Amino acid sequence: MLAMITVEALTKTYGRGMTAVDDVSFTAASGRVTGFLGPNGAGKSTTMRIMVGLTPATSGTATVGGRRFTELPNPGREVGVLLDASAQHAGRTGREILTLAQRTMGLPRTRVQEMLDLVSLTSEEADRRVRDYSLGMRQRLGIGTALLGDPHVLILDEPANGLDPAGIRWMRDLLRGFADGGGTVLLSSHLLHEIEVVADDLVVIGNGRIVAQGTKAELLAAAGTVARARDTAALEQAMRHAGLAFSAHADGSVHTDATPDQVGEAALSAHVVLTELRTADGAGLEEMFLELTADTQREGAAA
Repeated sequence: MLAMITVEALTKTYGRGMTAVDDVSFTAASGRVTGFLGPNGAGKSTTMRIMVGLTPATSGTATVGGRRFTELPNPGREVGVLLDASAQHAGRTGREILTLAQRTMGLPRTRVQEMLDLVSLTSEEADRRVRDYSLGMRQRLGIGTALLGDPHVLILDEPANGLDPAGIRWMRDLLRGFADGGGTVLLSSHLLHEIEVVADDLVVIGNGRIVAQGTKAELLAAAGTVARARDTAALEQAMRHAGLAFSAHADGSVHTDATPDQVGEAALSAHVVLTELRTADGAGLEEMFLELTADTQREGAAA
C-alpha cells in the first residue's frame, strides 16, 4: 500500500501571538525521500509533531494516505516515527522497549529479534538498560522501533544524530532502500550533506514558512551561476553591459542568477577570458540552504 504525506495550510500559534508554523503546505510522495530542512526554531519539529498527533494544529491538516495520524487504527503498522531518540524509557532495556511495542501492535515475537539484527544491536546491547546507551545506540533502537510494524511511511526527525560515519552510511542505505521499495520517507536533518546524498525532494522552511520546495535537482539548479576571469573588473563590466545582475565575492568569483550561457556570451562579446564558469549547484546544498534561510539564521545574519 502506498501513502503520501499531505500537509495543507498548517498553522500553529501559541500565546501572545507567537506563530511557530505559518500556513505550511507540502507533500512527501511514495517511493521518494523528502528532506525537510530549516534552521533551529524554523518550525520543523513542530510540523512533525502535528503530523503524528503530539501537538494540535491551530488550523490546517496533516494526513497520511488521506487520514490523520490519530485516525489510524494501528498507527505503528502504517507510520514509523522517530522524533526524539532520547525520549525512550531509560530504565528499560532495548529489548523490552521493542517487545512492548511488538505486543501493542499485535506483531509476532520474532519481529523483535529481526529489528535488533536490522539495526545492529547485539544481544548484550539489547539487554542493557537504555540509560547506558550512547546517543547512536538510542538512534538505532529508535529506528528499529519505527520499522517494527513494517510501515509504509517513515517520519524521522534528526535520525543521524550521534551516529558515526559508518552508522550514517548505514542509515542512508536503509532509507534509500525503503523508498526504492515504494515507501514514503520524510527526513529532517541539519546534516546537509547527508540530505543532499539521499533526498529526492526538498522542503525548506524558515520562520515557520516554506521558503522553497521542489526536487533536489530543481532547487540546486536555481542557485544560479559562478564565474571567474583573469580580469575580474572586466568581467563585471561585461555583465553590467549585458544587463546581468551579479554579486562580487572576496575570493574573486562573481555570482549571478543568469545562466552559464548568458554569462559566457557576455564575456565573449567583451573579449574577457573566463577561468571558471559553472552552475552554482557545485557548491551543493549548504550554499542553497544558507541563501534561502539567510533572514532566519542566528549566526551571520548581519552578513
